[in-house]
Amino acid sequence: MTQTQVNPLGTRPVGRLMIEFAVPSIVSLVVNSLYNMVNQIFIGQGVGFLGNAATNVIMPITLIVTAAAMMLGTGASALMSLFLGQGESGKAARSVGNMITLLAASGAFFLVVFYIALRPMCRVFGATDDTLPYALDYGRIIALGFPGSMLAVTLGGIIRADGRPMVNMMGMLVGCIINLILDPLFIFVFHWGVKGAAFATIIGQYANAAIYIYYMTRLQTVRIARRDFVPEPAMVRRILSLGMSSFFTQIAASLVIGIQNNLLVKYGAQSVYGADIPMAALGITMKTSNLITSVAMGIASGVQPIVGYNYGSGQHERVKRTFTLSMVSCLVIMAAAFVAFQVFPDRIVLIFGQESELYMDFAVKCFRIYLLACVMIPVGMVISTFMQSVGQAFPAMVLSLTRQVLMLIPATIVLGALLGIDGILWAGPVSDTLAAVIAVIMLRAKWRRIFAAPDNSAVAHAP
Repeated sequence: MTQTQVNPLGTRPVGRLMIEFAVPSIVSLVVNSLYNMVNQIFIGQGVGFLGNAATNVIMPITLIVTAAAMMLGTGASALMSLFLGQGESGKAARSVGNMITLLAASGAFFLVVFYIALRPMCRVFGATDDTLPYALDYGRIIALGFPGSMLAVTLGGIIRADGRPMVNMMGMLVGCIINLILDPLFIFVFHWGVKGAAFATIIGQYANAAIYIYYMTRLQTVRIARRDFVPEPAMVRRILSLGMSSFFTQIAASLVIGIQNNLLVKYGAQSVYGADIPMAALGITMKTSNLITSVAMGIASGVQPIVGYNYGSGQHERVKRTFTLSMVSCLVIMAAAFVAFQVFPDRIVLIFGQESELYMDFAVKCFRIYLLACVMIPVGMVISTFMQSVGQAFPAMVLSLTRQVLMLIPATIVLGALLGIDGILWAGPVSDTLAAVIAVIMLRAKWRRIFAAPDNSAVAHAP
């Protein structure tokens, strides 16, 4: 197994590589966020806030599936980049082949399990009697798209690590454009409601996956043979360990949304807003926030092959420069988003449909309070991805859990009990700030150790 083309990740200027890799990654992740946001917009305009609340019920379920896909895709792509940096193209090919085998098994598993258990899961994640019918209609169709969505998530990372970020971006764009065309057609012309939005989503996801499958047969840096698909325990463990950070990040997000939904229903029922308005309003706030933070995540994940390759080849100064540029870029972007969230929240809310005055009042409050410290979000995100890229699987996993599990969940529960519905909103800035501080402290503690060993002992024992 030989490397068929010299990888430019170790030679081209870091700034140019960042643009080349981060921009397509940003577009890809923004487009991925748009899948959910576009559905929210068209459902809000064509169905109403109950339909939007229902999609927020289904969101934790889709995040569980995305968590498994990201664990496999991120772990395999990080390992592939490290191996390529060490000149081990055969091992890089085996990491990809093993990942595809794991993906096939997990995709079938999630499709069957979630389709069967959808009703009780909707209740667990906060569905009320009013939102449950919408959630079931939407969720049953979304479950049929799980294999396609998992393929899109995992194969996109491999294609980026192969040095072809534009292909990754193209696949996402095709899927999103299909979704944009079909959403209004299915909702407003065919009058399929939330079912139409779900069909539009999964058709776009399968189109995206089809493009990636085609290009997987034309990888530039590795050639995958049949024997590479046979799972090797050591290789599987390595993939899972490097991808564990991404897995726990998504699982934590699913857990957070589930807890928030239930508490929003509980405290909302005790307020003037009622049980359903808070869940719908916070749902559009988080999806809008995710659209912006996906830009930061696009930078962090886009430079991952650059960091992994140069760390694997011992070019530490290039690694440090890449990290610094990615962090500064993310902070600037989120600072601009902060201004928009604080100054123009009412205009953002109107994009998702015009509801009652109570709904508008709470939605504006959501943007201004929940996203008050959004500038801090990319700090932990960039540092966690950096740790993952240099083979520091455990610190990356801990950081991925910090904001969601260690900070946001306890803050939501405690502040909700103290302040009611407003307390749930204040949990956002409190957890964002504390998580960023912890990430910086951990990075300072690990920085010298990461770059101390020229032989890159963090990856020296990879299979």
